Amino acid sequence: MQRVFNHLAEPALAMPRGLKRVVVLGIDVACCVASAWLAFVLRLGEAPQWSAPLGWAVAMSVLLALPLFIVSGLYRAIFRYSGWPAMVAVARAMLMYTVAYAGVFTFAVVDGVPRTIGFIQPTLLFLLVGSSRALARVWLGGLYQRKLRMATLPRALIYGAGNAGRQLAAGMANSPEMRVVGYLDDDDRLHSHVLNGLPIYNPADLAELLVSTQVTDVLLALPSASRQRRNEILDALKPHKVTVRTLPGLGDLATGKVSLSDVRELDIDDLLGREPVKPNGLLLNMHTHGKTVLVTGAGGSIGSELCRQILATQPKRLLLFDMSEYALYQVHQDLHQALLAESPELPDVVPLLGSVCDQARVNDIMHTWQPHTVYHAAAYKHVPLVEHNPAEGVRNNVWGTHVCAEAAARHGVRNFVLISTDKAVRPTNIMGASKRLAEMVLQATAAEGQRVAGNTIFSMVRFGNVLGSSGSVVPLFRTQIRNGGPVTLTHTDITRYFMTIPEAAQLVIQAGAMGMGGDVFVLDMGQPVRIVDLARRMVELSGLSVRDEHNPNGDIELKVTGLRPGEKLFEELLIGDNPGPTQHPRILKAHEQFLPWPQLAPHLDHLSNALSENDVPAIRALLQQLVSGYQSSGEVVDWVHLANARQATRGERA
Repeated sequence: MQRVFNHLAEPALAMPRGLKRVVVLGIDVACCVASAWLAFVLRLGEAPQWSAPLGWAVAMSVLLALPLFIVSGLYRAIFRYSGWPAMVAVARAMLMYTVAYAGVFTFAVVDGVPRTIGFIQPTLLFLLVGSSRALARVWLGGLYQRKLRMATLPRALIYGAGNAGRQLAAGMANSPEMRVVGYLDDDDRLHSHVLNGLPIYNPADLAELLVSTQVTDVLLALPSASRQRRNEILDALKPHKVTVRTLPGLGDLATGKVSLSDVRELDIDDLLGREPVKPNGLLLNMHTHGKTVLVTGAGGSIGSELCRQILATQPKRLLLFDMSEYALYQVHQDLHQALLAESPELPDVVPLLGSVCDQARVNDIMHTWQPHTVYHAAAYKHVPLVEHNPAEGVRNNVWGTHVCAEAAARHGVRNFVLISTDKAVRPTNIMGASKRLAEMVLQATAAEGQRVAGNTIFSMVRFGNVLGSSGSVVPLFRTQIRNGGPVTLTHTDITRYFMTIPEAAQLVIQAGAMGMGGDVFVLDMGQPVRIVDLARRMVELSGLSVRDEHNPNGDIELKVTGLRPGEKLFEELLIGDNPGPTQHPRILKAHEQFLPWPQLAPHLDHLSNALSENDVPAIRALLQQLVSGYQSSGEVVDWVHLANARQATRGERA
């Protein structure tokens, strides 16, 4: 019934104002006729025939009411906004009308018209006129307010008139956030047709549509499209000032219902332009299914995703080890919720607080649970922070790895996988040098064989930046764009490799399953991405333009701040040449030189002494001696070292 009323209200709201006033005048005339007739019914107790007295009562009502209503401004009021002030105006006009009407029919005698009609008819007319105004407010007001709200909402086109697009349009029909005004679709057979009341347009006409429909957003409803096809569409949308958002893949839309809450902002993984390789199930399950698995750094970006991927292989037990209380709590809660939703048989998930540098704690954990596989993801990875805190960075990255590897060998861990980084290749910063030294520790341990490594197979997996990690530029750029800029870049020529976190985690697990001892695996990251191009594309796909010398009136400025301490322009994945293939197309095997354990151990002792004294120049000198290609850039920027130097300088002056 409400839908019928709304359908009838649409043409009423669309009428010109002058015609609306004529209609209201007609309604008031009808109210005058009806109230006079009802007054005679109430007075006489029966329905009267049309007669001269009734005609006089009706005519006098119309002749008195309409001029008074016009003078009182009742026809200037917008009925759909009628509220208490409008009802007061009606009451005031009706009071004047009652005095005049009663004066004619009650105090002056009109043949055939009972005197009480002078009071009964105005009372009935007041009820009818007041009710008509109240009905107009109820009937038209809500619909008009909704139309006003819809008119002020951002307008969107849905790219894709398939099943997902139709569901999204239906889910957004009453959305308070956005209004869908049509579809875009590549199928020319659909163009100029209407789907569920919404027209289907040709994407080639988007420039004209932006003017005619005032569209601000394009929602990609193409969950099954390949990444290459999505990239082509994004390239086509980039010149237009529209914000582009997207639905996730089919795997995330298993409920079959799509709404605006499913639409998310574009991530850079939508722009990488290459398809992830389907994981090898045998490699994924080889060292995790039905086994006890320990993940260090489990609360981090890579560590937490490793835990999710490992849980999907149904391990016997998953040990979460992290020094951050909040991060450990968060990942444990997330995994617990995932288990409740997906698996009736819950594996044992154990959250363990502690530092990988704490030898007693690490040994205690491995002795208690005897893990089959260890994924060592615990590390300090933020380049500037480690550069400013070098001793802690080296201690955590190198000694943490050494402690965990030694404990793994002692307690019979079968498989130990170190998560490394492309910054370990010819590093210019302490973080990268420490990660390369951690690799060398594992290589030397594995080369010593039974005497040091026992039966443990040590391997390491090296890759570049992952999207969505705590240090990723993508969330930073998005926040800066949302705040109106500027978007900050350290250098216009800086390039980086990118990979999604789930893809990286799956490849790490598969690479670890191929380890034979001392292997350095390198993930194929595709082509490197210029960060300035990434920033520019994110601005343009947010419906904004870049402000530069070619476009001084643009929306967002790209601001170059200069390279940070230890930052490289270009990252590499290999130290040597000619990496070897593996049974997985995205995983390569590097051939990297290292120092044998008898030669490495004394240097590690010297490094330990330097760390204990926070002797940063000695730490950097030892890293340069041990790590091939490491060239420290600039002066020492360790906060403690700088503060002590300033205090010493002030003491000398004093």
